[in-house]
Amino acid sequence: MKNLFVGNMSFKTTESELRSIFEPFGELARVNVVTDRDTGQARGFGFVEMTNDDEAAKAIAALNGKDVDGRALNVNEARPKTDRGPRGTSGRN
Repeated sequence: MKNLFVGNMSFKTTESELRSIFEPFGELARVNVVTDRDTGQARGFGFVEMTNDDEAAKAIAALNGKDVDGRALNVNEARPKTDRGPRGTSGRN
C-alpha cells in the first residue's frame, strides 16, 4: 500500500477526476482532494492511496509532470505528516 502526494493540481479538480487519472494504473484504496477547512475550496493538492506498490511506482513515473488542466502535476510518494506543534505559535518567547 502506497500513499501518493499529488500537487500543483487545478483548484477545480474533483476527487472523481483525480480517481479517473490514476485508475488506469491500478486499484485505488482512497482518493482525497484537500480542501480549505473554512471555505471548502480545493487547495490544489491531494492524496491517492494505491493498493499495489509496483502500480504506484508506475503511476508516479507516468503522471509526475503530466499536464492536467494546464498544470504540470507533481506526483511522488507522500511523506508521513510531521508534528508542527500548536497552530499560531512562532516559537518565540
